Amino acid sequence: MKLSFMNATISHTDTIEIKQATLKDLEVLALLGRVTFRESHSKYIEDKTNLNAYLEKAFSVSTTKKELANNNNLYFILYRNQLPVGYVKLVLNAPSEFIENQNCCRLERIYVLDEFITHKFGLELFKKTVEKAKELQFDMMWLTVYIKNTRAINFYEKNEFKEVGSISFQIGEQGYENPILAKKL
Repeated sequence: MKLSFMNATISHTDTIEIKQATLKDLEVLALLGRVTFRESHSKYIEDKTNLNAYLEKAFSVSTTKKELANNNNLYFILYRNQLPVGYVKLVLNAPSEFIENQNCCRLERIYVLDEFITHKFGLELFKKTVEKAKELQFDMMWLTVYIKNTRAINFYEKNEFKEVGSISFQIGEQGYENPILAKKL
């Protein structure tokens, strides 16, 4: 998918590409995951030792390799002028106890580097993910989001997600309340 548009803060046309990730993208995904998770969540996680331990485990090259090799996971990377600035992870066949219709997929991760959030790249990744979920004939998409991440919650609500439940997401000994949001496709 190639898009071209004028960027409000840059005086030239940017080239935007969204590509499905493969094992060749392993290190890029591991690093993007680690950096964007820290940017997005570090202000909420008081114990930085627990945060660092989580990052080491969740975004290691070996963990990312296992996730990429799993046919139930799809990753897409967004490139701006050939540089990776965001990614999404879609988990296929992911029913939830909070959703009656079990033909679901899960939007497990959607992150864009802080520097590029105002460029609406998250929206482009989201559109690509919804398009792919519809192509694969899923009926519902669900996700979890930290309750204090109001920017993300507002984004999801604007895109027709509704709260259907809540879970506690653990990082170390600390639990963080995460609403579960779902959208009919």
